[in-house]
Amino acid sequence: MHKDYKEKNKINEEDLLISKIEDKINYAKTRNKITYTDFFNIVEKSKIEKYLKQQEFKNYFSFGGNSNTERCSYIFYPDKLDENMVRNNLNNIFCVVRIKNSKEDEYEHRIFLSALMKLGLKREKIGDIIVQNDGADIVIFKENAIYIENSLKQLTRFRKSKIDVIDIRELSNKEIEFEDISIIVSSIRLDCFISELANFSRAKAEEYIELGKVFLNSYQEYKASRKIVVDDIITIRGKGKFIFKEIIKETSKGKFLVSLKKYI
Repeated sequence: MHKDYKEKNKINEEDLLISKIEDKINYAKTRNKITYTDFFNIVEKSKIEKYLKQQEFKNYFSFGGNSNTERCSYIFYPDKLDENMVRNNLNNIFCVVRIKNSKEDEYEHRIFLSALMKLGLKREKIGDIIVQNDGADIVIFKENAIYIENSLKQLTRFRKSKIDVIDIRELSNKEIEFEDISIIVSSIRLDCFISELANFSRAKAEEYIELGKVFLNSYQEYKASRKIVVDDIITIRGKGKFIFKEIIKETSKGKFLVSLKKYI
């Protein structure tokens, strides 16, 4: 009963998500105007991309600030415009709140997110929070910029911080850091990789995949037997993100020693 309720609730949430995308597409078509969505996470993006692939409407792209940002908004535009024209004007939709902390303050991602939640903002109104040693860049919608800037300045935690709203084109493009790791798998199948990377049993790995908690190249992958190829990106919710680089060798027992890069 509980499982059936969760499945029904999951379907309803997906229907609501797709309904929002349909509304944006119709708006762009009928009003001949640019429109955009809230910021979506990897789960939502996977469902949206799957839906959009089925549609004939091609006038859209996703944007989160730069090539390294994970949360993104979808921008839809009418036939009278082309993508380059729209991209050249994204600074009218998005901007960045830049927080520079005092020398004695060094905060983690959760601290910045918690502060934004205290302002009454929903998570979907906030893009990536790019944390630096001396502060953070927070991707937001321009329409919320003044409120967020002024409200953050009122929080005790940021009284000594310098807070400015800057152009989206000035967003920090923090270099992605990796850790080289190697594992031994019995097969080049997705469930074998998940089992080793997340320290799960094979049964637990299969369950995790079936629950939609595993992504292959940013798409939810439900097939445990999916073969992994070089440069595939594996994301395990709550466990990390990895790039499969190569099979180093086959062991004497017929297993495979493989190398990966783990996102830090």
